[in-house]
Amino acid sequence: MGRVMALRAACFPRSRGVEADAQDALSAHVMVEGAEGLLGYFRVMLFGWGAGLEQGYAARFYDVGPLSGYARPIAEVGRFCVAPGGVHPDVLRLAWGAMTRLVDEGQAGLLVGCSSFRGAGWQTHRAGLALLAAEFVGPKAHLPGRKAAELVDYPALAGPVVDRRASLAGLPPLLRTYLGMGGWVSDHAVVDRDLDTLHVFTCVEVDRVPAARAASLRAVAG
Repeated sequence: MGRVMALRAACFPRSRGVEADAQDALSAHVMVEGAEGLLGYFRVMLFGWGAGLEQGYAARFYDVGPLSGYARPIAEVGRFCVAPGGVHPDVLRLAWGAMTRLVDEGQAGLLVGCSSFRGAGWQTHRAGLALLAAEFVGPKAHLPGRKAAELVDYPALAGPVVDRRASLAGLPPLLRTYLGMGGWVSDHAVVDRDLDTLHVFTCVEVDRVPAARAASLRAVAG
């Protein structure tokens, strides 16, 4: 795991502490490798029928109780990262194919995680947060509750969407991917001073992924 931790530390630099955490022992670890070495990585935790979701990473920051009775397994994805610079064009495609296989084999109905904006100050991300507030907040029945000490109620603060295309481009790439698959986000963001990020709980309902996108992912998954 040494190379994995080195890549994670490079992609998620901390102001204090170490990169390894309690969720590592609960996870399946997926690595994408090439001639250049380790090119990509993510981890997946699978929770049966919502039970145990409180052991996941997102539960540190969000009250996941509203999802605890979900009728199918839930997969939590974390630490999705690619090697800085010179990334092979197939890295993301292969990573998503592997993720699709794990989700299908686990019969997961939801894919959840935390999507991070670089920089903890919400003002820098005002346009993107406004777009999330206007179009992508999830259903009330499944929205995670508020738990973190420092959070941002972005529907109240972000303001109107001025330029949708620019706002969408300003979102983190991984979050754009989730939203492109029909995903939704929490109604608040959490400030993580340790990582200097602002993140939102993100959820993709597997059955609502557009058919063409699902077919292309499963083709890669084999």
